[in-house]
Amino acid sequence: MNLQHLKYAVTVAKTGSISRAAEELYIGQPNISRAIKELEDSLQTDLFERTPKGMLPTPDGELFIKYAASILKQVDEVEKMFDKNSAPKKKFSISAPRASYIGEAFSNFTVEAESENADLTYNETNSYHAIKNVAEEGYRLGIVRYAENYDKFYEKSFSDKGLISEKISEFRFLLLVSEKSPLTALTRVTLSDLSDYVEIAHADPFVPSLPFATVLKEELPEAGERRIFVFERASQLEILSSNPATYMWVSPMPEKTLKRYGLTVIDCADNRKIYKDVLIRKNDYVLTKLDREFIGALKKVRRECFNKKPL
Repeated sequence: MNLQHLKYAVTVAKTGSISRAAEELYIGQPNISRAIKELEDSLQTDLFERTPKGMLPTPDGELFIKYAASILKQVDEVEKMFDKNSAPKKKFSISAPRASYIGEAFSNFTVEAESENADLTYNETNSYHAIKNVAEEGYRLGIVRYAENYDKFYEKSFSDKGLISEKISEFRFLLLVSEKSPLTALTRVTLSDLSDYVEIAHADPFVPSLPFATVLKEELPEAGERRIFVFERASQLEILSSNPATYMWVSPMPEKTLKRYGLTVIDCADNRKIYKDVLIRKNDYVLTKLDREFIGALKKVRRECFNKKPL
């Protein structure tokens, strides 16, 4: 059994005909017929059934073709890996908070990176998993979001795990609501105005070492008692769009996202907590061209979003 014979068998299964397989592979039909016969003899089973409709794999043949195709794919990948004339595939990976301005930056970045031979990975998660992904799981970059009063906690965490950090943004959370929300009619919104509304909240806390109830009290803006916990960002936006009685605390938002979902952001007068988004990477990691392009796209969207005044 050799790789060429595997290729012949897979091509016959794909085309359903020895003659069509011969045309696709630019070889004579007798060569393919002889290779199939040798395979069947060595395996002591029939791989194909000869029918008026063509060559159909037998049950054993289907199993063989499945493994043969997998082997050929792996061999092709190994050859490409060591081909001196082919450019190595580039990698980009980041774990980030569920923030629309960061998602917008990544979307813009993918357009710029279209011409690159690259695999791009974007994972939305909480701060604990962002740190773990960079420190232990092979992610190149991470963005960690936390309240300013946890500076020392995170600085120590970064240091202990061999990470360096760079501040990307600093902000106060805004209220994200439907354009139809009664809150938009108020000239000044305070925390007490939220008592009759339902908060849409992320279902995982920011500070992993604290109990969930403590995080809600100390880490997040204080507000009403009613909450709907949702992991997925698009679902959060859909709920806000369809239910004017809901709100969500967010970092500044891209204008196109607000328009797409019929939402608006409102400043809450007595919410004074400061939050940070911090870019992390390993101490010895050198930024690639792709990394720098993403950071450039991120800073561009940040400028556009953070310079816009809320209601």
